[in-house]
Amino acid sequence: MYAALSKILRKYFKESTIFKYGFNISPMYRRSTGKIHAVSDDLLQAQVKIPISYKNKNYVGSIFGGSLFSATDPVFMIQLMHILGNDYVVWDKEANIKFKRPAIQDGYVDFIFTEEEIAEIKSRVVAEKEIDLIKEIKITNKDASVVFAEVSKVIYIADKAYYKNKRKKK
Repeated sequence: MYAALSKILRKYFKESTIFKYGFNISPMYRRSTGKIHAVSDDLLQAQVKIPISYKNKNYVGSIFGGSLFSATDPVFMIQLMHILGNDYVVWDKEANIKFKRPAIQDGYVDFIFTEEEIAEIKSRVVAEKEIDLIKEIKITNKDASVVFAEVSKVIYIADKAYYKNKRKKK
């Protein structure tokens, strides 16, 4: 549903605008309490803000760990899907979060890909047909002086034709 709607909206809006507002109005993402705060036009950079509020405060008054984690969960995968295009299959494969200190103020996360990283992903997929990419991010306060949590994501990326053929064999 989201992909079909995104395809229609591309006729009228920039992809970065669809990415930002699509996330922010999506019921599945809104429940995380995270909000896409900024997105570059090329989608290589996205910033998420996780505001502390009554919706996500835990028993001791800090942001609930599940909110911190769920606000980071889908971003890399969908970001890569849009950057790489329809010739690739992208899935979240694994995730790990290490809580460092209580998040007693708004949290911020920067999701960044470089053009060199995207070129390397594409060349590795051509050579290997499928790869696992590890991305690590930190959830920090606004000026990044305090780290609330570190998140590690393993993202599966494959050539779409290879992936379809592999699925048929199973």
